[in-house]
Amino acid sequence: MKFSQRMGITPAEKILQTDSIDEELRNSLWSVLTAFYWDKFDKNKWYMSNRVDYISRSNMDTLFKSLWLHYFKKPIDTVPTYFYDKRGGLGVLRDYYFNAQWFEIYDFIEAVAAYGMEPAKDKFMETCNNFLERENSAYRFLEGKIIEISSPDELNEIENAVEQSTPYYGVKQHILSAISLLSDRQNPDYRNSIKESISAVESLCKTVSGNDKATLGEALKVLERKSKLHPALKSAFSLLYGYTNDADGIRHALIEESGFLTSANARFMLTLCANEHETPTY
Repeated sequence: MKFSQRMGITPAEKILQTDSIDEELRNSLWSVLTAFYWDKFDKNKWYMSNRVDYISRSNMDTLFKSLWLHYFKKPIDTVPTYFYDKRGGLGVLRDYYFNAQWFEIYDFIEAVAAYGMEPAKDKFMETCNNFLERENSAYRFLEGKIIEISSPDELNEIENAVEQSTPYYGVKQHILSAISLLSDRQNPDYRNSIKESISAVESLCKTVSGNDKATLGEALKVLERKSKLHPALKSAFSLLYGYTNDADGIRHALIEESGFLTSANARFMLTLCANEHETPTY
């Protein structure tokens, strides 16, 4: 903690950044991009000329072409020839980044993580998360997507669930779908994200009960007989599943008017369901 924070002159913790990015966070994320990507530019050795910073055939060739094709949606023959120079590739990206709106910053670093050199990807996202947490951003990288998760515990629960669900293909796909639907910053689909979270629990129950055709209620009864599944937990998930599927539940238009379909509730359901199958002791 800085001296000014200890003295109470400046706030010890800044306001949660949900619909904005302050200068400190913007600068920090650019520094991470620089450390993991821009500083790793490997000059092209193919061209026989005085210039050695051609993007074409360098280790940045695929990244730049992918950004131009899929992110900027521009012709790839407009990718700058050189990496340096004021209007070189790095300059173009820097100008875009420091003039981008807050949500475009997240779009951009998500795209770089997706298209950049694979060895750097995991550490890049981890380092971004460290700065996002430090600067009190409401967002974190999770499975290659940036979603609104402000609690480290919340993030850890879901990360652990994804990792431990690997043996259960259906469970993992439902969790990843829930994350993907929640992470769309333009059109987040809270309704179907909640359904996918519940479906992850249903899938696990069916698998470990040994009956792929069983309803969730039937699977829970089997698990209750075969293991130490607490009756209250069984009841809770039965009610949740019923609520998402009955006429007044998640498929019903009136639920939107009730205000239930929010980011907070979708994140809560994802975390709750992730926590349930994180430790399958059935």
